[in-house]
Amino acid sequence: MTERTPSGDVVPAEQGTPEQRHGSQQIAHHQHRPRRTDVDPAAARRAERQVATLFGLSIVMVVLFVAGYVGIDKHATIDLWLFGTTSTMNLVLGLTFGLGTLFIGAAAIQWAKKLMPDIEVVADRHLLKSEPEVTEETIAIYEQGRDDSGFVARPIIRRSLLAAMAIFPIPLIVLLRGLWSPADGNENPGAILKKTMWADGERIVVDGTNDPIRPEDIPQGGLVNAVPASLQEVQEEEGTQNARAKAAIILVRMTPDEIRSQQGGTPEDPWDYQGILAFSKICTHVGCPISLYEQRTHHLLCPCHQSTFDLADSGVVVFGPAARRMPQLHIGVDAQGYLVARGDFAEPVGPSFWEIG
Repeated sequence: MTERTPSGDVVPAEQGTPEQRHGSQQIAHHQHRPRRTDVDPAAARRAERQVATLFGLSIVMVVLFVAGYVGIDKHATIDLWLFGTTSTMNLVLGLTFGLGTLFIGAAAIQWAKKLMPDIEVVADRHLLKSEPEVTEETIAIYEQGRDDSGFVARPIIRRSLLAAMAIFPIPLIVLLRGLWSPADGNENPGAILKKTMWADGERIVVDGTNDPIRPEDIPQGGLVNAVPASLQEVQEEEGTQNARAKAAIILVRMTPDEIRSQQGGTPEDPWDYQGILAFSKICTHVGCPISLYEQRTHHLLCPCHQSTFDLADSGVVVFGPAARRMPQLHIGVDAQGYLVARGDFAEPVGPSFWEIG
């Protein structure tokens, strides 16, 4: 790479005297033209009000976000004509949070373009270790930049910026309410996740075909994905996604003497049936569905983050980021010889986010 000096000589960019490099920089720079706000105090004040107004609008959007979250029915919908029907709450939350972010960004750009200094500054390279006089000079430059930016001299911008940034995280805090809603009976998330569609006598059917399962249908070392028989009744109902997600299980079969421990039961009434064990299908790390089963080791592997559970030993974690074992379901057979549940899960199903804190 080369540079041309004021006299017309061409020298390598990394060579040449400081005067030559300084001269080439002067040629490359255009003459600075002051902005209207630099010479007209009225225009500067007008730009200042514009910036403060944008910060103020951001504050208004945050207030509307909180009001929408609290006041809008989560089941309400709105018809957007060409775009179809969507949730009213989602639309309001998305618009208000997005506009709040936009107004802060627009205010910062307006502030920088019209009120902050726009003079190009060239700084020569120097050693990483600063001399005392350089440190003092840096502090002086910082203080000059602080004064030139107007952060101190323009209190209306400073106050509106601080107010907008102070309340901007409020929507993120408000959204945490969805993890523990009083509308669900004042129960903590762990209690909510312990309640599923499984109950004593609920017949176990194959996921997809809904065929009831007999013990002899599951071969040694086999795995079957299953759901409760009553799932068919709520399959098409609105608002049942969580119930369907929590109910998915897997059935695996091993010889009874290979089972080292279970999460409940007694020798007279174990939670398995003739070596058939039922576990939740939802990983306790972040909720991925699992069906990867290794017959020889009896390990269940999550494909998302490789959490591994030993189904022969109460579903405990033997590898990976999961912090909690896979919940086990107590099973048996009914009068017709089909596999049924003997109650609900004794432990919460799904990811363990609710344990934090």
